[in-house]
Amino acid sequence: MAKAIPKIGSRKKVRIGLRRNARFSLRKSARRITKGVIHVQASFNNTIITVTDPQGRVVFWSSAGTCGFKSSRKASPYAGQRTAVDAIRTVGLQRAEVMVKGASSGRDAALRAIAKSGVRLSCIRDVTPMPHNGCRPPKKRRL
Repeated sequence: MAKAIPKIGSRKKVRIGLRRNARFSLRKSARRITKGVIHVQASFNNTIITVTDPQGRVVFWSSAGTCGFKSSRKASPYAGQRTAVDAIRTVGLQRAEVMVKGASSGRDAALRAIAKSGVRLSCIRDVTPMPHNGCRPPKKRRL
């Protein structure tokens, strides 16, 4: 069984009887790690940044929706940038690998924000799924 990552920061105490309506902990008091993997998932509707430790356990995640953007602004480059800065500042990474998935405009902005934040990047990998003439793709988007 994997060893648990020690938690840093204060946690919000919740009584067992109030479970239904209350949140268990403050989301921003995340675990701090020095080395990890940053996954950037950029779709046409949203940009999601997930920070994991080297074993693949999720430490923190952030999306454009949780940063306060709504509807089509969630897929904008500015939303991707704000989401990346929010995720990295909370975790406090020093060294990371980046896995980029998707073809949205928020992916490049998120990657630029990660590079500017002072995290030393060991590799940037594109893990966008590419079909090898498999299933028929959906119809093209009309803008």
